[in-house]
Amino acid sequence: MNAARIPRGLGAIGAVVVLVMLAVLAATVVRLSSGSQASLAQDLQAARAQAAVRAGIDWGLFQVLKGGWVGCSATQTQTLDLVTDTGMRVTVSCSGRSYNEGESSPGVARVVRVYRVQAVACNGSAACPDNTAAAGAQYVERAREVSVTD
Repeated sequence: MNAARIPRGLGAIGAVVVLVMLAVLAATVVRLSSGSQASLAQDLQAARAQAAVRAGIDWGLFQVLKGGWVGCSATQTQTLDLVTDTGMRVTVSCSGRSYNEGESSPGVARVVRVYRVQAVACNGSAACPDNTAAAGAQYVERAREVSVTD
């Protein structure tokens, strides 16, 4: 009589398949985790740039409205070094124009001066915008513009 053959080695193949599936799952988790960390770091840098550009706008408005930025022409720029606080530099510029609007008294035109303060914050190594650093994956830049009258 022929004895029935008992299959052997099937458990080893199943164990190898399970181990490969677990390795693929672990690699996927590591990849997603590293992508998430990079995204979180970029979001943090963006928040710092937003805070820095707001500080630059506030500084520029203070200079314009308190008379510290006499003339306020488009050629006047100031770079604020906020690297120790936020890791950012902020380039602030100002331009102003005068307009006649109504009359301050009969026959006398009322002169209104409109100022435009612009700020650009970035994590580059020079004044913002930093075109050489912009090619890098870690570069962050935020810009803001405000108009105000005196």
